Amino acid sequence: MNNDEKPVKNAGNAFFAFIKKNLMAVIAWILAAVTMILVPPDGEYADYFDMKTLVCLFTIMLCVAAFKDLDIFSLLAVKLIKKLKNTRSLTFALVFITYFASILIANDIALLTFLPLTIAVFRGCGKREYVAATVILQTIGANLGGMIMPFGNPQSLYIFSAYSLTVVEFVSVMAFPFALSLVTIVIGCFLTRKEPAEVLVDEKREIPAWRPIVYSVFFVLSLLSVFDVIDKYIILAAVAVGMLFIDRKAFIGADYGLLLTFVAFFIFANNMARIPAVYGFVSEITEKNALLAAVLGCQIMSNVPTGIFLSKFTSDWQMLLVGTNIGGVGSPVSSLASLITLKTYIREFHGQGGKYMKRCLAYNFTVLLILTVACCFFFR
Repeated sequence: MNNDEKPVKNAGNAFFAFIKKNLMAVIAWILAAVTMILVPPDGEYADYFDMKTLVCLFTIMLCVAAFKDLDIFSLLAVKLIKKLKNTRSLTFALVFITYFASILIANDIALLTFLPLTIAVFRGCGKREYVAATVILQTIGANLGGMIMPFGNPQSLYIFSAYSLTVVEFVSVMAFPFALSLVTIVIGCFLTRKEPAEVLVDEKREIPAWRPIVYSVFFVLSLLSVFDVIDKYIILAAVAVGMLFIDRKAFIGADYGLLLTFVAFFIFANNMARIPAVYGFVSEITEKNALLAAVLGCQIMSNVPTGIFLSKFTSDWQMLLVGTNIGGVGSPVSSLASLITLKTYIREFHGQGGKYMKRCLAYNFTVLLILTVACCFFFR
């Protein structure tokens, strides 16, 4: 290969790596482009974008990226699990660390943080056979744990903003599915056999005390903009400038693919709502049962796109909110977090993908069925 071919090959590899990493954003933009042919850009496009969602999501992403770089969550987790002595308690700890962390740092970041720790823990104590069940429960927990607060899941943040909800309205609706998911995951953890296990994991590096304090302040400021206490653009400026001086790597760690996905689906959803035949058909479906429509939509096109899309066809924000959150479990595409776990497991345990997938689908659809049936009866 001559030197002229190497830059071309490297550019090609970088391009395909970008596509692979941001596949959802690429698909979203293809769909948006198709609808732009059907509904050519005009003055109404300016009103498509929910700037509060985009700005708040970006500032929260910066804070989460900064926290992730510190590895503070892994540090705390290691300190906890080193005190545990059996497989069941380890499963409980790893699953519920992920469950509650997803409220603060979103489900995908929680999994990226704790999945490697789970694999290392069970490998270190010679209990590799517990990895599959634990990471499946972790993924279910990550997808469901964040539902209790508006900033816990991206689709929740969007619905919270799009329907101008209050925190009380949001929590009052999500309290039942959150509590039920908690009970369901506890039962799943109790099914783990209780065997002696000695944890062998290295302590994480020490971190300067001032950094998590500063990042926590930025995170609280971001939440104040979510709840409309302080103008979102003031918070954006404060957090962005602060991170430029303190931790510029946070800008690299932010999930720009998710932001691009939101922008694309704003275009797609609004354009589809302007097509009379589509509007009438989807409105009829969501009018009959918005919860089931949301749950089924998540299984096909994931929870974030479903939330944005169906919001243009229904005023029943309660069922849309519940459906897009519990619908995050189920098929592998129901949530980006589920795909993260699948790819991680297949990479770490070659040749076991098929067996893992069968078990994963059994766990996920059992939980989804329980939550869907219970919520249909509870909210009728």
